[in-house]
Amino acid sequence: MNDSFIKFRHEYPEFVYNDFTVFEDDSKYVVTYDFQINNLIFKPKITILKDDISNDNIDSDYLNYLFFQYGLFDLMSYYKLTCSPVLRIRPMAINEEQCSFFKKVLYNGLGEYFYKNNIDIDYDHFLDIVVESDKEYALPIFSSLFSGNLIPIGGGKDSIVSMELLKDYKNDNKLFMLERNLYPKNEAGYQSIYTGGYDDSDIVVFKNELDLQLLELNKQGFLNGHIPISACISIASFILAYLNGKKYIVLSNEASANEGNYEGLNINHQYSKSYEYEKDFQDYSHKYLNPNIHYFSLLRGWNEYQIVQEFLKHKEYLSVFRSCNRGTKQNIWCNHCSKCLYVYIMLYPYLSDEELRLVFENDMLNDSSLESVFLDLILPDRLKPFECVGTRLEINFALQEALRNKKNYPYLLQLYKDKYCGMMIDKNIVAKYWNSENSIPDDYLKKFGDKIER
Repeated sequence: MNDSFIKFRHEYPEFVYNDFTVFEDDSKYVVTYDFQINNLIFKPKITILKDDISNDNIDSDYLNYLFFQYGLFDLMSYYKLTCSPVLRIRPMAINEEQCSFFKKVLYNGLGEYFYKNNIDIDYDHFLDIVVESDKEYALPIFSSLFSGNLIPIGGGKDSIVSMELLKDYKNDNKLFMLERNLYPKNEAGYQSIYTGGYDDSDIVVFKNELDLQLLELNKQGFLNGHIPISACISIASFILAYLNGKKYIVLSNEASANEGNYEGLNINHQYSKSYEYEKDFQDYSHKYLNPNIHYFSLLRGWNEYQIVQEFLKHKEYLSVFRSCNRGTKQNIWCNHCSKCLYVYIMLYPYLSDEELRLVFENDMLNDSSLESVFLDLILPDRLKPFECVGTRLEINFALQEALRNKKNYPYLLQLYKDKYCGMMIDKNIVAKYWNSENSIPDDYLKKFGDKIER
């Protein structure tokens, strides 16, 4: 067990969600949160511009309730500093079922954090949530006049595919962008939106301003690690869906997000992109947020092969899409990480050398320095990289497609052929895959019947 974990839990026994304040003027909402760990005070902010709002019937009390709910998700970034055994909630009341939901999100969402920090703690002893407020909020009766789609856009191939699948509904779509003060403007996201034929009037932005004290405490040795950022995106997108009267929040998470990083361990880098989280948040939001707004992934039925095939129907995006976390600040593919290599492998069998160079600077399958990363991606007895990558079945299938489609084999592909190829995977099994564990609405299954098999 990590000695620092034990030390911080003892020295900082409580994390407190003290309050939140809402400032509103003619142009914007600014919400400031008050989180506390002993003498450490954190004041993160969110900003929503009123130019990004099209709902004329906003209930201010309900909106404040949604802002309170956002704080329950946002606190994860600060909670992880000490992993305090008690979480106190003071602004509003939540019930036992809601407490259980947030405890599960924290515990499962911090699985990678626990692993990397050598923390071994079971669910029962992990956290007690204490609600000090008796200020209960009763949801209003909502009109059913919600329509259209809010589509979160990250700049990768998956959200581009969702945007293209919903292009027939362009006039009733809004594209959601998350902006964070630690990151530059998401150029890939904006360029993807513009390439799709949308303009700035179609974009709604949720600005998240992290308290920079967090970075200084990380330098001082406080605990650090991955949080389930997509969980924060889920509540942010819900707020914007309400402010724009949108019925559907359309995610772009595929079936492979359900696969963990190592069999037998509670570690899934993509937990908040998994169907388990999607269904939990969907149930929570229908009961405690707004039953008229439906949160789901349009791509949950598909595997990576099918998403890649759909993406490659729209090659105009090849020069603008990005998925590399390391290269985010420069809006580049770094060409050295597991995410870059993964995307390269998935595209490699189906693109010419010239098209690959349009996306990537290097021939990554010819880079021997990536051999260890390559083996992490393909071999089941190794720890799967902590990135949003597909299943090993999907990666191995793409490599076997490359063996079929290419004449000359670069270093890593030749290595795969010589040592790791094994039994060939039936293409029909992959190409005709359909994951029935999804929450795609029936009307979407009908409208996209030519592209989404039942």
